[in-house]
Amino acid sequence: MRFRQVHLDFHTSEAIDSIGSQFEKGQFQQMLKLGHVDSITVFSKCHHGWAYHPSEANQIHPGLSFDLLGSMIEAAHEIGVNTPVYLSAGFDERLAASHPEWWVRPRHGGGGDLFTPGYHLLCLNTPYLDILLSQIAEVVRNYDADGIFLDIVGVRDCYCASCVAEARAEGIDPRDTECMMPLWERTYANYTRRVRETVDAHQPGLPVFHNGGHIRRGRRDLAGMNTHLELESLPTGGWGYDHFPLSARYAQPLGMPFLGMTGKFHTTWGEFGGYKHPNALRYETALSLAHGAACSIGDQLHPLGRMDEATYRLIGSAYAEVEAKEAWCRDAQNVADVALLSVEAAGAHAANGGHDSFTGQADAGAVRMLSEGNVLFDVVDLESDFDAYPVLILPDHIRIDEPLHAKLSAYLAQGGRLLATGESGLSADRDGFALDLGVRHIGANPYRPDYYRPLHPLASLGEASFVFYSEGQRVGLTESGTELGRREDPYFNRDAFTFCSHQHTPSSGHDGGPGMAESKNGIYIAWNVFEDYAAKGSLVLKETVLYALGRLLPQPTLRTSLTAQGTVTLQKQASKSRYVQHALYASPVKRGQGVEVIEDILPVYHVSMELRIPEQVRRVYLAPQMTPLEFQQDGERLTYVIPELECHQMVVLEYGEPE
Repeated sequence: MRFRQVHLDFHTSEAIDSIGSQFEKGQFQQMLKLGHVDSITVFSKCHHGWAYHPSEANQIHPGLSFDLLGSMIEAAHEIGVNTPVYLSAGFDERLAASHPEWWVRPRHGGGGDLFTPGYHLLCLNTPYLDILLSQIAEVVRNYDADGIFLDIVGVRDCYCASCVAEARAEGIDPRDTECMMPLWERTYANYTRRVRETVDAHQPGLPVFHNGGHIRRGRRDLAGMNTHLELESLPTGGWGYDHFPLSARYAQPLGMPFLGMTGKFHTTWGEFGGYKHPNALRYETALSLAHGAACSIGDQLHPLGRMDEATYRLIGSAYAEVEAKEAWCRDAQNVADVALLSVEAAGAHAANGGHDSFTGQADAGAVRMLSEGNVLFDVVDLESDFDAYPVLILPDHIRIDEPLHAKLSAYLAQGGRLLATGESGLSADRDGFALDLGVRHIGANPYRPDYYRPLHPLASLGEASFVFYSEGQRVGLTESGTELGRREDPYFNRDAFTFCSHQHTPSSGHDGGPGMAESKNGIYIAWNVFEDYAAKGSLVLKETVLYALGRLLPQPTLRTSLTAQGTVTLQKQASKSRYVQHALYASPVKRGQGVEVIEDILPVYHVSMELRIPEQVRRVYLAPQMTPLEFQQDGERLTYVIPELECHQMVVLEYGEPE
């Protein structure tokens, strides 16, 4: 896996002429060197459907007079830069115009205004698949590609003529969505299998990635259809800064090579003349390194084929730093105390508003809290080994069926502890809690919002009755439970005939039962606190969760003085007998209509670190500067101070005998 990649888009209308007329091998190479690029994904076919090379399987762009793909591959390879090749798979507007019967058809209408510009998704259960495979075969047969990147694909709900006819031939009622799902899953699996066969017939083992814009948590079968993972996650392009850490903390434990893909754009794909601040790219590439990922930055080539110098100066400002750091980032494993069982992975994502979101509110809020609290964590699915983690979080919507009950029971028996919130812990098919969490279930709380009064002072807020906006559960204490905080009911819910003030009714002081309780198995919080944090960001929510984690994990692997705007991870390079502790600091701000921007990065001084690791450390130093750091180790407890943190700093802890 190359660490400094560029993903070069080229979706170019047939209404533009002189395609590639300003492409020059020397200028192309000069820009790659300026950008410190070691791999660039170049293009065979774009969303418009045109080929950028002589083709029998496709039609060359009418404005192109030479082999642009071949010229880019030759130029890049000459200076040691890899060239995976891109083909648009889900979009092919040239074919879509002549074969509307191949479009993916939604169940209820769709299509919008006939004259609205845009692409049409093609179904891979039509003759289009054979055409696409012939285009892929042509590339791997005729070009020295270093991989194949196929875009805009995934399991699609489709009611095109082919899908409906196949369903009816199999005795399936197309009106039954649940019955149609196996057909749609089979269509995608058939496509990925045939792509693999096509590629292997010419270049066995060539890397292949199928991009759908998001790696679905809990679908290891879909992830396994790739040789590696590329986590498309442009913070300013709709993904936000929550998405990448969530995806990366799930992807790294899968054991597949993976990279984080951001963009050079101020907004998102397809933006000409838009540039991020260099500090944003520095931070985003460092974030990839800190989460065990290689880096990819999206760009789009001008139709005339000349690489944009401003873009590669911008990319180079980030990739010069990545180049200096990557030796400490290869073949690393994340160190984690806490496992977050993803709501998406548990199958509750779409049922709770996640079908239109890459993240899901509960998952996003949990990752934000854990990152801000400097908690070391992984995101896990139902197939993960829970026993590797002292604490397992069940966020907001994890109802317990029989297989999960058996797995959680075994986890608790070996000493693991749970933090469950909201509906989590309730049985999936019967009333009440499936596990002993120190409370009995009475029902969904009728009041929203209501109030939480902790029985301990919060670190920064002290004692008060705090509003919780999210849905909650009304519970009673059992003999095994200890109350850590209680619910207070409002006087009434806000209604047309009973309302008070501008927002909601104040607390009546009436005891509404336990709000947080502890048992031998862990801690239960009665609200959907992670969704609430994603939506409202209230400090009391985070302090409540971090207090609970402090009780469940009294001796975490890492403690630090770094504040909430910082990010800390701990990676282990076992083959090198060293840990690499990453610290980042930046504060995205909102600009325009919801665009998160990083511009100024302020240095942070004298960041204290305390780690608990079993190995005897012999050397601690800053990387890549190679500056030694003083440290103290008493048993497993090791302490040191980072003198200055500007954007990203790695600290290397070597243990064992010197090589």
